[in-house]
Formats: sequence, structure tokens, C-alpha cells
Amino acid sequence: MAGTTVTPTRMVLKQLKGRLKTARRGHKLMKDKRDELMRRFLEIVKLNKELRERVEQGLTEAFAAQQVASSVMSPEMLEQALLYPRQSVELEMQYKNIMSVNVPQYTFHTRNNDPSEIYPYGFAQTSGELDDALDQLARVFEDMLQLAQVEKTMQLLAEEIEKTRRRVNALEYVMIPDLEKNIKYISMKLEENENATKVRLLKVKEMVLQNAHNYK
Repeated sequence: MAGTTVTPTRMVLKQLKGRLKTARRGHKLMKDKRDELMRRFLEIVKLNKELRERVEQGLTEAFAAQQVASSVMSPEMLEQALLYPRQSVELEMQYKNIMSVNVPQYTFHTRNNDPSEIYPYGFAQTSGELDDALDQLARVFEDMLQLAQVEKTMQLLAEEIEKTRRRVNALEYVMIPDLEKNIKYISMKLEENENATKVRLLKVKEMVLQNAHNYK
């Protein structure tokens, strides 16, 4: 029995009642946090599905255009056209707090805002399909970056949900029941001690009366 490991005193009983009150409050807060994390997680799962479909569609179109460009341009000409890119990209990462979970926020900046800088070649010796492929890749890049951000967020939230779930279960099925058992055990022991003390007092009173009045 869990109660046999504690000292049955009123001070310990008061301490355990305080811990039980705190544990119940913590259990409610943990449950609320778990439920809110689940709500946020499901929202992000829906966004992840939409982004993945957009990215897959965009990459499919870009690869199709690249295949067509490869069929009308020689490999040497294609390699030469893409050998020296004009545009450069800087990636930045910050963090956003979601229910005590720091999730990444990715942003990127190009060297300049000229859309034509994505084409590192002149247009005289290249096909329009290559232009389409690069244009499609440029447009899908932002979705790919957001998809990476969303998937990392999903992973971090899933880990936090699991940690919170374990804490809720530990409070609900281990800590709170043990505290309740110990409180019940101490309360019973104190009541037994109180009853025993009353019996002893009655016996002492009876003995005092016998001595005072000299009767048995």
C-alpha cells in the first residue's frame, strides 16, 4: 500500500493535501495544453497537405518543361546555359513560440528583385521550354521552403504533444492516485489514534473516579 511509506502526522497530511491540489491544477493545465497543441497540429497537417500538393504539382510541371527543353537542346548547350547563375538567395531562420514550442520561421531574400535574373543565359540559343522550367522552379521554391517549415513544425509539435500526454497520464494515473491513497491512509491512522486517545482518556477518567470515590 502506498500509504505505508509515509509518516501519519497532521503536518504530512497538510503537505500532501497541498501537493494534491497543485497536482490537480497542473493536470488540468496539462490537459488544456495538450488539447490546444492537438488543435494547432491538425491545422498544420491540413496546411501541409495543401502545400505538398502544390509543390508536387509545381515540380511535375517544371520537370516536364525541363524534359522538353532537354529534347530540343543539346546536353552541352543546356549545361552551358545553366553553368553560371545570376541570381543568389539568402536564407534566414527565426523562431516562433507555439505553446512553449519554438518552431522555425524561414524567409529568403534574393540579391535583387529583377525577375529576369533567374535566367542565367541569353535567349537566342535557348528554348522557351527552359524558360518555363526555370520560371516554374522559381515559383515553387517559396512553397518548398514553407513546406519544410511546416513539416519541421509538425515534428516539433508532435514531440511536445507526446511529452504532454505522458505528463498528463503520469499525473492522472500515478501521482494523483498515490497522493489520494496516502491522504486516505494518514486520515485513517489519525482517526484511529484519536479514537485510541479517547479510549485511554475514558479509562484514566474512570480510574480517577474510582480512586476519588473509592469504588470499583
